[in-house]
Amino acid sequence: MSPERAILRDALGIAIASGAYAISFGAISTAGGSVWAGAATAALLGSRNALYGVRLSTLLGVRGARRVAAAHFVIDETTAMAIARDDPRQSRYAFWATGFALFVFWNVGTLIGALATQAIPNPKVFGLDAAPPAAFLALLAPRLRSREPLAIALASAAAAIVLLPFVPAGVPLLVIAVLVALYGVTRRR
Repeated sequence: MSPERAILRDALGIAIASGAYAISFGAISTAGGSVWAGAATAALLGSRNALYGVRLSTLLGVRGARRVAAAHFVIDETTAMAIARDDPRQSRYAFWATGFALFVFWNVGTLIGALATQAIPNPKVFGLDAAPPAAFLALLAPRLRSREPLAIALASAAAAIVLLPFVPAGVPLLVIAVLVALYGVTRRR
């Protein structure tokens, strides 16, 4: 199989899984939540994605309108697909193929989920509220094959569980992100 076909296969696999998750996202987002929660989430994701953008800017080498378009595709999955390649041409292809596939499948899935809430007034009845954490675990699981990532994941989960009763929702994730970042910085030294 050619490298481009393998990249396309992987990009579509990611997009299909994300599209399925997007159905849950669409259903849950119309069933509850506030504008403030959405804005805070967007700000947190945007700041993380800005760091990805720094890494990808030299790799992609886009300018002008293409740079604006590329900024919309800078997310976990496109970054992972791009930096996993040794050949810069394949990195760029992986970024754009994954970005376009995710854009289509995510938006279609979200629309289906949002429309489905008209027929399903409470998405939790079907367990759709469990889909986001399950999807995250599915993305994380392949990376936990060696001791260090597994230890970091278990320590992070334990710390989040300890913090959860004492702080507002979302704060444990922020604390864990800071702790893991500090660990990464100190480990490199």
